[in-house]
Amino acid sequence: MQVIEFRAVRLWMLLMLGSLLAGCGINNIPQYDEQVKAAWGQVQNQYQRRADLIPNLVETVKGYARQEQETLTAVIEARAKATSIQVDASTLDDPQKLQQFQQAQSQLTGALSRLMVVSERYPDLKSNQNFLALQSQLEGTENRIAVARKDFIAAVQRYNTEIRTFPGRLWHSVMYSDLKVRENFEATSENADRAPEVKF
Repeated sequence: MQVIEFRAVRLWMLLMLGSLLAGCGINNIPQYDEQVKAAWGQVQNQYQRRADLIPNLVETVKGYARQEQETLTAVIEARAKATSIQVDASTLDDPQKLQQFQQAQSQLTGALSRLMVVSERYPDLKSNQNFLALQSQLEGTENRIAVARKDFIAAVQRYNTEIRTFPGRLWHSVMYSDLKVRENFEATSENADRAPEVKF
């Protein structure tokens, strides 16, 4: 009889300890880590969407602006470089790899900006329905990239805060010490803190 009571008490204590641990944030770190990975996946998804639109945009512009070959080549090369650097969730801990990825994406953004300026020189191109649709999709994608990056930054902040503050710091040192502080996006352009000049 005493053995059964002792087992019941032990079982009750284990259940209480389990519920206390579940309610004190022991699962926050892996949950936040997964949110960072999911947010990064969305960033990559939007960059891939942009990369997929570029060949169609370049082909459309080619038909109207053959003499702008240098700009078209720059866009194609920047796209190739941007898509060749892969940063997945397993390499998010490598700040150098993340910076290379950001720089390649920034170069592609710059090349696309130059391509849009070229389009201003060709009234027939600006009125082409295919070009207008692609331009609209590209603008929408740029907005989605900004939102995905913002969500990624928020997820990284939540994760990093959790492993640096109590009780997350305790759980990190005891159970999740293999999970490192995550790097975040940084402005890669030297003049990112200044608004661009627009001249007509």
